[in-house]
Parts: sequence; C-alpha cells; structure tokens
Amino acid sequence: MRLEKIKCVLFDMDGVLVDACDWHKQAFNEALFSIAGFKLTDEEHQNTFNGLPTKIKLQMLVNDGRLSGALCDKISQLKQSITLEIINSNCNTDNTKIEMINFLKSKKIVVCCFTNSIRESANLILKRAGVLNLLDELLTNQDVKSPKPHPEGYNKLIKKFNFLPEECLIIEDSEKGLKAAHDSGANVIKVRSAKEVTIDLFKEIE
Repeated sequence: MRLEKIKCVLFDMDGVLVDACDWHKQAFNEALFSIAGFKLTDEEHQNTFNGLPTKIKLQMLVNDGRLSGALCDKISQLKQSITLEIINSNCNTDNTKIEMINFLKSKKIVVCCFTNSIRESANLILKRAGVLNLLDELLTNQDVKSPKPHPEGYNKLIKKFNFLPEECLIIEDSEKGLKAAHDSGANVIKVRSAKEVTIDLFKEIE
C-alpha cells in the first residue's frame, strides 16, 4: 500500500484521533455505580465492552441479568453528563493531529471520522482537539442503523465520496473497530493508541 494510491483516510475517534477510551470507561462506570451499585472490571471492559455504544453496553448487562432495563435511560443520561464534564476538563488542542490532517489534505486526500460515540460527544471532543473543522465528514453511531463492529458507517463514507474500498485507508485500534474496518474492504492500519497517530504514520507509506 502506497499513500499515493489512497484517496480517503477514515479515522476512528476514541483511541485514534483522541486518547479518550478511558474517559468513556470512567464515565460509564461512575454512572453505573451511582445508579446500579456496581462497575465493570478493567478486564471485562477491555475484552467485551470497549468500543461499543453506551446503549449496547447497557442492553448487554440487561441480557446478562446484571441490570434492570428500567435503569438504562437514567444511566445513559448520567453517563453522557459525566462524559461531557470529563471532555471539558481533559481534552485540549492537539497540534500533532492538526499537522497530520493538514498533511493528508495537502495530498488531496479526503479525511473522515466514524465513531461509535454519539454526535454531541464527538463534536465536543473533536472541536476541543482542534480537528472538527478539518474533517470532510463525521459519522457517529446516531447516523447508522448498525454501529461497529458492523461496517455500515465506513461503507457509507466510502460510497458518499464515490471511492472504491481499495482507494481508502482506515485507522483503528479496538477489535470491534478493526472488524468493521476489515469488513468494509478498505486498507487498514491498526494502532495501539492515539499517540501513534501522527504524520509519521503516513510518511512511512508515502
């Protein structure tokens, strides 16, 4: 794969454009403990729940008999409130991401983001990071019927700009995001954290 063959780069958000995975885990656990009296362990969050939308996480807990369905809306609302507080306290302009996206756009590459977060959170995170206005398109879990690990969001972005999957490159970190990326047919780069997502990642394939 060479960068000159790529017409579109599609980024995940949490753990890729912004190091926000722990923020979502913290907010979810605080809301869950406040209302239901228990938390997810680090192990089960990483192995089972990481990368999934809040509503799906809650439904999984209901299906497992660990949570009453009547509490889901309250937990979801509280989780969102806590998430916004954490974002406002911790998310700041990231010049490395700004430099990276400007580099891609200088190559006439379309730059998009597809996240399993809701739009309110995604807009705030990406705005505070300084990259929201640099994106050509942002899709959230509210813009698809099937969130990751389903490839619907990536497929929609690829089709929106009339690209072939092989003309696109997806950057992902979580197993569920990687499954969605691979199932879209696009090229995929796996990263371990947002710290790896810099201009150097693309200079290596330039």
